[in-house]
Amino acid sequence: MSRGFVKEDDQEEVPLVPPRADLPERTTNYVTQTGMDELLTEKQSLTNEQKNLIQINEKEKRIASNFITAKLQLLSNRIASAKIIDLRNQPKDEIRFGATVSLQIGTMKQLQKYQIVGVDEADIAKQKIAFISPIAKLLIGKRVGESAILKLATENRTFKIEAISYL
Repeated sequence: MSRGFVKEDDQEEVPLVPPRADLPERTTNYVTQTGMDELLTEKQSLTNEQKNLIQINEKEKRIASNFITAKLQLLSNRIASAKIIDLRNQPKDEIRFGATVSLQIGTMKQLQKYQIVGVDEADIAKQKIAFISPIAKLLIGKRVGESAILKLATENRTFKIEAISYL
């Protein structure tokens, strides 16, 4: 049946789904095994949520289901494009994807620790930065004792590498 013969009240809104973390075109979607496990857990959680939808009426249920379906599609595309990096195969003396790096930042007294991870895993509150971030790009390839300088608008910030580990 043509949409022209459907009552206006029956027309459903297309769900507006927020995009996943930005991954530039033609950039490999690197993930750690932990990151892949988190993506798969998220997928299972969304699938369970969709199965257990309880809404007041059928229209609300369809809208909620369409929203979850759209989120699942974005997530499934991200999972399908993921390339897991085995951290055991990374060079132990050089910063690469998956490295946890202890840094002396500028004149700060306390060392800061960050892990370089995939875009979906990145969470600054958990000290995880995306491999495509300016700081990660600056650090990759560096070794213990070396420094990297990030040019900011008002200053240059120095990052001295104190330790590298792959958990």
